[in-house]
This record gives sequence, C-alpha cells and structure tokens, in this order.
Amino acid sequence: MEVLTYILFVAGFILLVYGANWLVDGAASIARRYHISNVVIGMTIVALGTSAPELVVNLVASFKGTADVALGNVLGSNVSNILLILGVSALLFPLAVNHNTLWKEVPFAILGAALVGILANDALLDGIGQSKIYRSDGIVLILFFVLFSVYAFGISRQKGIAPVEKNIREFSMGRSLLLVIAGIVALVAGGRWIVQGAVEIASTLGMSEAVISLTIVALGTSLPELATCVAAALKKNVDIVIGNVLGSNIFNVFFVLGTSAVIKPLPFNEVLNFDIFVGLGAVMLLWAFLAISGKNTLQRWQGVLFILLYIAYIAFLLIRG
Repeated sequence: MEVLTYILFVAGFILLVYGANWLVDGAASIARRYHISNVVIGMTIVALGTSAPELVVNLVASFKGTADVALGNVLGSNVSNILLILGVSALLFPLAVNHNTLWKEVPFAILGAALVGILANDALLDGIGQSKIYRSDGIVLILFFVLFSVYAFGISRQKGIAPVEKNIREFSMGRSLLLVIAGIVALVAGGRWIVQGAVEIASTLGMSEAVISLTIVALGTSLPELATCVAAALKKNVDIVIGNVLGSNIFNVFFVLGTSAVIKPLPFNEVLNFDIFVGLGAVMLLWAFLAISGKNTLQRWQGVLFILLYIAYIAFLLIRG
C-alpha cells in the first residue's frame, strides 16, 4: 500500500475539522443576516454540503454498476447519521427541536426510510423474480426531494420559527459565502481521501464489498456530518445539528439514491433489508424520544443509548460478514 494513501487519510481528517467549522460559521452567519432559521440552513446548505461525499460515491458506483456500494453507502450513512452523529452530539449538548422538526421533518425522514424498503422489494411484495430500484422509482424519489425542498424554503419565509441564536458571529456576505464554499470543498476532499484510504486498508483485510459499503464507506462519507454536527453542538447551534442530520438523511434517500437509480437501475440484495429495518427503527426511535419526553429534546442518556446501538449494529455486520 502506498505511503501517499496514509498521508491523504490523515490529511482528510484535518480537512474535515477545518471544513466543518468553516461551513457551520458561514451558514450560521447567513442565517443571522437574513433572519432565516438555523434549522432551514441546516436542512439545505449544510445538509447538501455534507452529503456531497455520499453523492460522489454513489454516482461513481452507479456508473460502474456496483449496486451494493450505492445502496450500502446510503443505508449505512443514514444509520450512522441518526445513531452515531446524533448520539455523539447529544452527549456533548442536549438537542432541542422545534414543533416543525418534530411533526414534519422527522416524519418525512421516516417516510424516506420506509419508501426505500417498499420500492426495493419487488420480489417480496409483487413476486417478481429480481428486486430492483428502477428508473421510475428514482424519479419518484427525486420528486419527493423537490417537494421537501419547496417545504424547506417555504418555512424559511415564515416568521417566528426557530429564530437565529444571539451568540452567532455575523460576517460580511462575501466572507460568509467564502466560508461555506471553502468548508464544502474541504469536507468533500477530506471525505473522499478518508474513504479511499479506508477502502484500500479494509480490502487488505479481506472484507466483502457489502460490509465495506455499510461500514467503512458509509462511516467515511458520514464523517463530514459528524464533524459538522460536533462543531455545531460545541457552539450550541443545536438547530443546525438536527437540521443537518435530517436534511442529510432526506437528501441521501430522495436525491442521492434517486439520482443513482435514474442513471442505472440498482439490483437489490435482500440481505440489505436488515439495514433498511435498522435505519427505519433508528429514526422512529428518535421521534419517540423527542415526542414522549414532552420537552422535544434528545437527552444525554439517549445519546449514549444511540451510540451503544450503533456499536452493536457495526459489530453485527462484521460478525455476519
């Protein structure tokens, strides 16, 4: 294995740290300047930027016809977004959400997780010989993404929804945009270098393509979300944390997976139904914790539980092989 692989692997983590801070600072500054709620910024600009690695990996996988990588990347990333990223973020600072997030954005993420299971299981539901996510399914997913985007920009125009926090630094518009762009570039480059290095390292250990995509690739492409959310949690910009995770999951399912299927139909390996079930269960557990508490807050102990569940999920995948 070339030394350059290790150098880029380490450099990727450095880029993630700096890129996450630049992206959060720039996006929060834009939110303050235009009185746009942090949760909307998180669901759009930040989510799009931090989901770019998933998009790049899936586009390459679709053109190469490696469906397990494309599907495993999205499914694994969405599980890590909820269980690992929200778990770590809640451990640092309890995550409170507003009414719209609890009753609209979280259910939309639940819909996305359930819809993948329905569209992918042709053989199970219709008795067709082979399950695939067809181009028509991809178009349906993209249309849902358009609907969500219209909703996200619509609520940004409403008054009194999740006002921006007072401790956010406000920069000039030029500097804010430069921070956002630099952050996105750093996150994408860092994420790609980490994934490339991790895949090469994992391949030397004889891991299967499916396990690599669900673990190493998924975790690697989720590192931008993790770095961004940790940075936002430390800055107590909790709306950006929740908005980024939900926005990333929605973006991954409806846009990334939808675009991948439009490029080339994705044959579905039924072993991935377990991962669909875990992803659906994770976001439903998130909604239950937020709704039942009465405070719309993900507490520290719940964050610890999420982290333990993620560790158990990864352990099961490695044992299953």
